[in-house]
Amino acid sequence: MSEHRILITGAAGGMGTLMRPRLRRPDRILRLLDVAELPAPTPDERVELVTGSITDAGAMAAACREVDAIIHLGGVSREDSWERVLAVNVEGTHTVLEAARAAGVSRVVLASSNHAVGYRAVGEAGPEGIAAEAPSRPDTYYGFSKAAIEALGSLYHSRFGMDVICVRIGSCFERPSDVRGLSMWLSPDDGARLFEACLSAEHPGFRVIWGVSKNTRAVVSLREAEELGYRSLDDAEKFANEVPAGAAPEFIGGAFLDTPLGTPNPL
Repeated sequence: MSEHRILITGAAGGMGTLMRPRLRRPDRILRLLDVAELPAPTPDERVELVTGSITDAGAMAAACREVDAIIHLGGVSREDSWERVLAVNVEGTHTVLEAARAAGVSRVVLASSNHAVGYRAVGEAGPEGIAAEAPSRPDTYYGFSKAAIEALGSLYHSRFGMDVICVRIGSCFERPSDVRGLSMWLSPDDGARLFEACLSAEHPGFRVIWGVSKNTRAVVSLREAEELGYRSLDDAEKFANEVPAGAAPEFIGGAFLDTPLGTPNPL
């Protein structure tokens, strides 16, 4: 049985923690990288733990050795100062892509965000939802950084022929917490299904896709993700009676539109 090694950056973060058990396979080694301490492997895990920062070129060069693909989840995950989102999200992603290029890693999956298009109005594209290829309209410095890494991914595909898939993630938690989540939720199981599709798709080139489940109240398109082989099996509607009542936001970015620029957002 041939083995594949997948590097996951930001593996100690929320989404990395959710994906770690769900991306296990007998023929796969998960190389998990984070600046934070990672839980020790369980007896049934085939993992390699790496302490390092995505902004450290040397650490990333070492982490990319003998890697078949990268799932890049590392970075600042909410609004923060201009200097921080630029240094960690934009410069850090450049460091990851450059290390991948130098190591000959041919496929990188970049965690983008709905906040790259946060100022797009819900329903502006009609019944099929907002297309994954919709041009960016970021709602924060954080959203800008995600739009910027999409552009970096496009550059590295065009210049070096790397397969780069940017996933505009909605909200990936065990369950949605509010009305907005009923449309933008990505179940952890569907998140793993989506990443598996990104890893196995033949010659995807450069793509931008939405990372959400097949929600009854969906406001974005799943067509682009489904073209890669993604099949969602979950729907946030099963939690509809458990979330607080409220009106759906007018814009994709929801409350991020009211977040002061450059102010660290603890939410």
